[in-house]
Amino acid sequence: MTQNILILGGAGFIGSSLAIGLKQRHPDWKIACLDNLRRRGSELNLSRFKACDIQFIHGDIRFPSDLDSSIFDVEKIIDCSAEPSILAGFTSPQYMLHTNLLGTINILELAREIKADLLFLSTSRVYPIEALKSIHLTESDTRFNIAKHQEKTGVSELGIAETFPLRGARSLYGTTKLASELLIEEYRQAYGIRAIINRCGVVAGSWQMGKVDQGVFTLWVAAHYFQKSLSYIGYGGTGKQVRDVLNVRDLLELIDVQFARFSELDGEILNVGGGVKNSLSLWETTQLCQAITGNTIPIHPVPEERPGDVPLFITDSSRAIAQTGWKPKLNPRETLEEIYQWISENEKMVRAILA
Repeated sequence: MTQNILILGGAGFIGSSLAIGLKQRHPDWKIACLDNLRRRGSELNLSRFKACDIQFIHGDIRFPSDLDSSIFDVEKIIDCSAEPSILAGFTSPQYMLHTNLLGTINILELAREIKADLLFLSTSRVYPIEALKSIHLTESDTRFNIAKHQEKTGVSELGIAETFPLRGARSLYGTTKLASELLIEEYRQAYGIRAIINRCGVVAGSWQMGKVDQGVFTLWVAAHYFQKSLSYIGYGGTGKQVRDVLNVRDLLELIDVQFARFSELDGEILNVGGGVKNSLSLWETTQLCQAITGNTIPIHPVPEERPGDVPLFITDSSRAIAQTGWKPKLNPRETLEEIYQWISENEKMVRAILA
């Protein structure tokens, strides 16, 4: 069935990857991407959209006029438009609050008025910081691991599940995303909007403009490629903090399934990530980057943590797997090699951003 889809934050890494991936899978679908092009590098996707016959609309979800219902005739909306920086919430929160809260309200109003389905990309950062820091861990030579015995619900050796406690502070970024989830549920009940929420962990892949506060795996590959220095920040400067990584192409696979089964999955809130088998510490990431690039770079230990840091987050995607039959296919080395290949092929274009 032909679909008309609007992707908000569509020129960002995830939004553009989903737009192009869905268009390649479904050439008859009409896809439009709206973005304010605030993040450096997002403008590089405009020529890619033109080549794929994807419409681009320059707009900002903070402004209701840019989401006027008379402009859009779509059946589904994918919201990838958030300001994703945790550090921004501690330094200059106004843009993030306006984008992530007012933006969600404007998106929901658009969905209500045109009766569109909403697929909302939330975040693992909805889980409280102190609760995550209190998870029992063990320590090996290269990383932290989740201990077998835990006192909290929603945590196991598989990672963090949707039943993990939500009480406590989680950063302003995490709060805006959790508040958006609650608003979505209210609009579902009040207006019959169909919606699916994916709480994503770390997503990586080619065309990601990685920075220190978002896109860490791309940052790590790029620093090795361009031979720039890095830092292990916090936890004694050992680099043992751990995250799981999900290749954006695996996220595309899941969303394609969710679109096909939207009625069945309406109302679901799902943790979506690479899982324990696809998790890496920073130290382990360094070893892989050295092997892939052939370069060794200086990495400085910084013992003190930053605000909002947690030593480990691994996504337990068991519910998403059980509900959809989806499972991540690409392992961390394949993802890092993909990023390296992309940088190598586009070095001249991305050097100023990634180096």
